[in-house]
Amino acid sequence: MARGKTALSPDLPFPPTLPQAGNRSKRDCIANTIRNAISTGLLSAQGRLPSSRTLADRWHVSRGTVEAAFDRLCSEGYITRTPGSGTRVSAAVPDSFLPSLTADLHKPNDRLAADVLDRGMLLTSAEAPVQAGIPFIARLAAPDLLRASHWHKHAAEAAKDSGTIDADFMPTRGLYPLRQQVAAYLGVFRGLLCRPEDIFITSGIRHAIDAVARVLLEPSSKVAIEDPGYPGASQIFELAGADMVDIAVDEYGMKVADLEKHPDISLVYTTPAHQSPLGVTMSVDRRESLLKWSHQNQGWIIEDDYDGEFSFQSAPLPALKSQDQHQRVIYCSSFNKTVAANLRVGFMVVPPALQNRMLALSEMIGSPVSGTTQLALAAFMASGDFSSHLRRCRQAYQQRRDVLIRELERHASGKYNVTGGHAGFHFILWLKPGTDEQDIVNQAATVGIALQSLGSLCRRASFGPAFIMGYSALSLSQARFSGRKLGLILGASS
Repeated sequence: MARGKTALSPDLPFPPTLPQAGNRSKRDCIANTIRNAISTGLLSAQGRLPSSRTLADRWHVSRGTVEAAFDRLCSEGYITRTPGSGTRVSAAVPDSFLPSLTADLHKPNDRLAADVLDRGMLLTSAEAPVQAGIPFIARLAAPDLLRASHWHKHAAEAAKDSGTIDADFMPTRGLYPLRQQVAAYLGVFRGLLCRPEDIFITSGIRHAIDAVARVLLEPSSKVAIEDPGYPGASQIFELAGADMVDIAVDEYGMKVADLEKHPDISLVYTTPAHQSPLGVTMSVDRRESLLKWSHQNQGWIIEDDYDGEFSFQSAPLPALKSQDQHQRVIYCSSFNKTVAANLRVGFMVVPPALQNRMLALSEMIGSPVSGTTQLALAAFMASGDFSSHLRRCRQAYQQRRDVLIRELERHASGKYNVTGGHAGFHFILWLKPGTDEQDIVNQAATVGIALQSLGSLCRRASFGPAFIMGYSALSLSQARFSGRKLGLILGASS
């Protein structure tokens, strides 16, 4: 072999239909061959692919055809291309745990729907400050990653079909096509087997929490929440008249054993996949202990899976709900986190024992999510565009995180520590003990950087100086430039 050439991996088979294909079909054939090799594990995560020149010579096609196939795979999130480093398989191999969903969309609608209580304006102050493009409070779905042409195509078709929906009656659980797609998606990606009838369409996680609070809680009910945790949840429970019980969080998640100190707790709210805000994953033994607690005490659990789709190194643990043999877990998630922040569509999986009460509440309140939006989202999922979008987001978020951390390391090595960065929209930046946190905040503000203290999300818990670093809705250049500016500030701190 000539010096400098990269050997063709023996795990990469020759595309069988390549000799008969036209130019565009050759591109698709090559892309399909590499994609299948990645999805089946023949090409390992982070493994280096042969160069486009090597593949072109070996397969007797033009280099441009191979480049076009590489570009397509890169846009889908299967591979990454770095000048000077070549082409590699993405660290998280997407289709090994996230294939496209192709369930039939043409089943007739039924009279089932979701409860959502629209109190967003009232609860706005409970939201941690987040905004796209503002470092480092940009911990939300990146608006630049949704391919508008794909969404508009499905929305246009949904608008044509929406005339068949009775405007005076929306099924109280939500339209069947969307609930069917959600059920299929949860079974494949989160290990959660459920029926479309178990799913209620909401306008987001807060609305799901509000509905559960109205159905389950009475004045002075005891609700266990994580500390630190999501303030929107605690404010909703307090509006319902409940009393909060703060449960500490460590590197293994919520300290479930502390629930035994409060025998009158009736509901637990938790974020087990990627704890908000610490970013830790609840350990398997604590998950088992929490489910055991709920069964023995006839308590309920709200599982908030707000960003479980974005695990960078491997598939995340299955949802807590997937192990819920006694049907005590209400699972909540949101397309506002995966597709677009302004979409205002979420869902919850409701145990059978609560469904009649949830239906009664839904019928009284009505559905705030339009039929057209539900049909568009169902088609978006069924076509495979949703799966492709998640792959693209996962790759982009990981790149943005890596660029930010590299700049911090370059300019402030030894001045900080990072945890919780294995998934999601943010990580925790821990400063050296004794660092003047407010001084860092003030200096950062002078160069256009907004920092949120971890302490702002604590109730009783106390930590050293630390910031919640939101990066998902920044561009690569913003992450790099702002990371360098913050790194210089930290590097100069005493």
